[in-house]
Amino acid sequence: MQKPAQVFLVVAVALSALAAGLYFRGSGERVSTTVTAPPAAVMDTALAGLDGRKAKLSDWKGEVMFVNFWATWCAPCRKEIPEFIRMQSRLGPKGLQFVGIAIDEMDKVKAYAQEVGINYPLLVGEIDAVEVSRAFGNELGALPFTVIIDRQGRVVRTELGGTNEAKLGPVVEPLLDAPAN
Repeated sequence: MQKPAQVFLVVAVALSALAAGLYFRGSGERVSTTVTAPPAAVMDTALAGLDGRKAKLSDWKGEVMFVNFWATWCAPCRKEIPEFIRMQSRLGPKGLQFVGIAIDEMDKVKAYAQEVGINYPLLVGEIDAVEVSRAFGNELGALPFTVIIDRQGRVVRTELGGTNEAKLGPVVEPLLDAPAN
């Protein structure tokens, strides 16, 4: 049985994602922004991995990171994940590191990851993961939300809403050719 706080969190995030989706669909715009370096505290926020060990985004310093905030109940999130799996397989050897941050329950994330064969690290959080997302510029707290970080730790692009390789591949691939500091 779920705790009332967990139910409230899931409902609140779902409603904000729905509101954001309706707003952006109605406006005919997709949100995409450019941000500078995130605060060190954001990169050092520890979240639980599927194995129960804590990990931080700073653990992948020097890699081009594709950080994706998602949930198992989010249809656009589920739609983009198979493409992310393919991108990780193809571009991982060149230095691309996908990191999924699920705003969800650990058991549901584990089951979904196994079902679809997610081949990149997954971190799971509740309010703390929502706060990390907001620190990256996701003011609405909506899902999915993607952040691309270069090898120097600078945020190159954020994307609110579902995305794909055709849209973000041209942003990511040049970053893979850039040397790490």
